[in-house]
Amino acid sequence: MTGTTTLTLGGLLAALLVLLANLHPWWKGGREMKQLAPFGKGFSAAACAAACPGGILGWAHTHTGTAANGAGGRTSIATSGTTSSAALTTGQLVGLGATGAAIAVLVVFLVSLEYKQAGRKDKRRIIGGAFVGSTFLLTAGVAGALAWLPGALNGTGDAIVAAVQGAGIL
Repeated sequence: MTGTTTLTLGGLLAALLVLLANLHPWWKGGREMKQLAPFGKGFSAAACAAACPGGILGWAHTHTGTAANGAGGRTSIATSGTTSSAALTTGQLVGLGATGAAIAVLVVFLVSLEYKQAGRKDKRRIIGGAFVGSTFLLTAGVAGALAWLPGALNGTGDAIVAAVQGAGIL
């Protein structure tokens, strides 16, 4: 099974179904932002993984698109009888440097620690956020909206390295 950097209408359908499944309890409930926190954590981890051009995080990002395309395509055929293999405009996050990559790994690690301590429902929401985030970040619109992320990760990493090396302290 190889990864993909192209999202199809079926993949979009799969991501939208998961997004709606996560937003529905929030909408029917008190609509408190803390209810969306686990989903947001997963989305944040996926965004950091999407910024990585390779490695395990980049691999997971591209394979999430493959899984979404397959599941959404089968769902579309089974429910409506139409194929949904038309590709959407592709986008990606670019420009992540070595210091930014370290920050991306730390963010994903922190979210994995949150996942480990979460309850059953919140674990599902974290996974849902990661799936939706990774899938949506294969599109030009969402990747374009988050084009600032690699620069922010790089800047944070550079600031931490400068502080550790004592730059500007003496």
